[in-house]
Amino acid sequence: MNIKALIKKYEAVECVVGIVSGKTILKTVLKDLKQLDELQPVKVPQFVADWIEVCKEHLTTSLYTAMNPDFMKENNQSFDFILWIKKTSNQDLFARAWLNGYEIEKEKQYLVKIKATKHYLVKDGNGKIFFSLAFKGYFTKKELEEADFGWVFDCPGIKIEEVE
Repeated sequence: MNIKALIKKYEAVECVVGIVSGKTILKTVLKDLKQLDELQPVKVPQFVADWIEVCKEHLTTSLYTAMNPDFMKENNQSFDFILWIKKTSNQDLFARAWLNGYEIEKEKQYLVKIKATKHYLVKDGNGKIFFSLAFKGYFTKKELEEADFGWVFDCPGIKIEEVE
């Protein structure tokens, strides 16, 4: 929590001060003040978390080097990741993740359905992907692309639903 967020929170509470006891308000304020200095982990994609771990554990490199696109190329990082790190806001996010810790963002998942037949794309226990009328499957974009099903995102006969 930062100071601006704390001020905004208590400005919003100002109108109910007469209803809530002073003791309750004091407990809440003290709890929030204790959190001011605690650095909160940021959310990053899985590929960022993987790279941070590789750099810290195996390459024992500095933050500066880890963010260097040439160093990333030398260590076989994807072109998409290199483009990601070149964006200023992502550099800030990467640095905060490196310094303060991180949580991994959940990847979006998709339900893929043929519009005309209402068959859903599914994966069996052996990893085989096929269309089924009886079952539904959930896939990340990366999974679909790696299985050569990336075309479903551009096909007018396919309905893609983003699921939680």
